Amino acid sequence: MGKGVTMTDKNFYTKNNRVCYKVDAFMETLGIATWISKVHDNWGAYVDTSDLVTHESYRKLHEGPYQLHEVVTYDPEKDEASVTVADKVTGKFGKPKTYATPDNVRDIVAGFMYLRIIDFSKYKIKDTLTVSGFFEDKAYHFKIIYYGKETIETEVGKIPCYKLIPIMPDNQLFRGENSVTAWLSADGNQIPVKVDAKMFIGHAGTELVGFRGLRNQLKIAFD
Repeated sequence: MGKGVTMTDKNFYTKNNRVCYKVDAFMETLGIATWISKVHDNWGAYVDTSDLVTHESYRKLHEGPYQLHEVVTYDPEKDEASVTVADKVTGKFGKPKTYATPDNVRDIVAGFMYLRIIDFSKYKIKDTLTVSGFFEDKAYHFKIIYYGKETIETEVGKIPCYKLIPIMPDNQLFRGENSVTAWLSADGNQIPVKVDAKMFIGHAGTELVGFRGLRNQLKIAFD
């Protein structure tokens, strides 16, 4: 059992002389699940308010014995990302490593935000869309497969959703290329309703249990 919270800061921030949203996603295990493998993760990003690309991202991960504190800064003019990781003992950040990135690169957080503006009514089942991304130390063109609509039962009701499965690259966190499944509400909000992830250490997932400040009415199925 676990809990996940996604928050968009009410304030705006400036990165690379661009106005940005600050978005954080928190995931943690609760109850008996913490005896097996305790998870307490924070994924965050500063995302351009105009084109929803990432200017800075960070990960603070605690998953059983695995720990990581990473900050990535992006230079859109040079198409580069600089990655720095904190020492697990001292907490001090090491020397940044710089990698080439594609145009309009997004981290996972910004990638989810970008999906919120996609018109999935134009897609057929198993159609693929591509998002340029950067993860760990490599740039990718993430392929995301659309699996149609599916109604997800949550604490706030039954929510019609778009089902998406990103093809994950080889990495040290997720297990297999189909290890993550996401459901976005099939309405004017397209907010994440549920995310299921198979990890090398355990299994994590988040599900919508509450919301506030939505621009549009959340669609609830009553049949």
